[in-house]
Amino acid sequence: MARYTCRFSIPADHGKIRKPLCDLMKACNMEIIYEIEDYIMGRENPGGVPFAKLVTTEILIDITIATVNSVGIKLVVKNEELPLKVNNHCQQVFQEVQDEVVKRHPDWVLMPDEEENTGA
Repeated sequence: MARYTCRFSIPADHGKIRKPLCDLMKACNMEIIYEIEDYIMGRENPGGVPFAKLVTTEILIDITIATVNSVGIKLVVKNEELPLKVNNHCQQVFQEVQDEVVKRHPDWVLMPDEEENTGA
C-alpha cells in the first residue's frame, strides 16, 4: 500500500476551514465521500486508472491544537498500489494535491511531518 502524508498550518479560524478544504478536494478531482467536523475523506474519480490505483485522500483537522488564528491539518494520500517505483500514481496525486495547496493558498505553511512517507 502506498501512503504519503504532510501537515500544514493554516492561518484561519477552525470554523472557516472546511469549505476551502472541500474546494481543494474537488479541484484535485476528488469526490468527497465522508465528512464530519474534523475529518474529510475524498476518493479519486474512477475511470483514469485501474481500481487498485485509485487514490483516497484524507484530511484530518487537528482541533486539539487549534487557536483563534490558526489550525493544523494532516493530509494522507493512499491507495492499494504496491509502490514498486518511486514515481507511482499515488505519489503523483500526492504531489498534485500539494501543488494545488501552494497554488490556491500560499499562506498555508507546510510543516515537517513526523511520519516518513512510505510505500508499506
